[in-house]
Amino acid sequence: MSKVLLLDIVGLTPRALASMPRLSAIGRVGGQMGLDTILPAVTCSVQSTMLTGLAPREHGIVGNGWYFRGLGDPLLWRQHNKLVAGEKVWDTARRARPGLTVANLGWWFAMGATTDVTVTPRPIYHADGRKSPDAYVRPAVLHDQLVGALGEFPLFQYWGPTATIRSSAWLAEATRGLVTGRWGPSPDLAMAYLPHLDYDLQRFGPNAPEADRAARELDDAIAPLLTDAVDRGYSVLAVSEYGIEEASRPVDINRALRREGLLEVYVQDGREHLDPWTSRAFAVADHQVAHVYVPDAGDLPRVRSLLQGLDGVDDVLDREAQARYGLDHERAGELVVVAEPGAWFTYYFWLDDARAPEYARGVDIHRKPGYDPAELFFDPADRLAKAKAGANLVKKKLGLRYAMSTVPLDPTCVRGTHGRLPSSRADAPMIISSDPALLPDVESLPAAGVRDLVLRGLRV
Repeated sequence: MSKVLLLDIVGLTPRALASMPRLSAIGRVGGQMGLDTILPAVTCSVQSTMLTGLAPREHGIVGNGWYFRGLGDPLLWRQHNKLVAGEKVWDTARRARPGLTVANLGWWFAMGATTDVTVTPRPIYHADGRKSPDAYVRPAVLHDQLVGALGEFPLFQYWGPTATIRSSAWLAEATRGLVTGRWGPSPDLAMAYLPHLDYDLQRFGPNAPEADRAARELDDAIAPLLTDAVDRGYSVLAVSEYGIEEASRPVDINRALRREGLLEVYVQDGREHLDPWTSRAFAVADHQVAHVYVPDAGDLPRVRSLLQGLDGVDDVLDREAQARYGLDHERAGELVVVAEPGAWFTYYFWLDDARAPEYARGVDIHRKPGYDPAELFFDPADRLAKAKAGANLVKKKLGLRYAMSTVPLDPTCVRGTHGRLPSSRADAPMIISSDPALLPDVESLPAAGVRDLVLRGLRV
């Protein structure tokens, strides 16, 4: 029976591949091609398209988060697989190969999925407010096997200002252990999410020497996995969700809506919070795409005119225009805004940094009503930021509560971004296969076509 190792190497482009000799060798033996990503070109949307073969209008994942109208809250980075409509590729394969086994290490919407093995980052939230690194692992017995062999999942190196190669290396080694049968029978389909390139390409930009170094680090980390997978008869498929382009202009879309009297806030303890329940318009910012929710259709012309005149906005899509991109789903904003090349959207809604909510200065991906790439940085304006972080770690070890307030509120430090459709092939995502028979004879493949490549590799 044929087996497939599906690697999601976030940010993999021809430019990055030039610094990855081991992965390049896989492509020379098998093949490589461009990948035509979707709008929005963000993790949760593209992964869902790859695994279902459907557009966002069908699988429903319109971004890394959206406004949950039934809850009245904008929420990002949810984890329940039931949010993704459509048949997943492994369920399709099982209809032809009953008993086919699947392991998912790190791909999003992992909770409740019908995979046999699930490993996904999941902190421990203690009753006293502390947060400790850990992962959700199924079957449960595998958790202690992984921790015993690899140590606890390095959560604080997975995202935030201390993100490093350690988290992707941990996921690669955990995948390698499954592929080699170290913890039981090797799965027929092994899927691993490797986000390392995301970090320094957003911090420094795709053309910086740090980007080349990150690519080399990741190539070194996955080399043993690639070797063992090929030796054991796996077809290796490496895919990328998006390429990262140079970032130069943060666009404060929510502040523009607030100044126009459309976005409202409420105040607690002297700090402002987004009030989605009463706002006439607000944006869930997600890199270079923002979903703008406008409850009253009568406000649409005014909101659209405002957004079209905002510096850094390339396009404003109503439902009809969203349909051109397969994005016309009820979860999408009444308007979807796309940034110009080099521009990207902040989630900021306060007008005075002294009034910003507490979570704004922390790494808090689940409470922020939008994506915040500034979380990758220690505040450069605070010379003691790293020292404060170290002191807080001491407090944590002593069992004391603490607030890790180290994230800058000046977003101009961000140098890389993504989300809009790429304008150059050098910065566009790609596919690499160890098996030349899997790739069609075309220059590039739609993201939805990854599903069929997996099925072909599994021979179903």
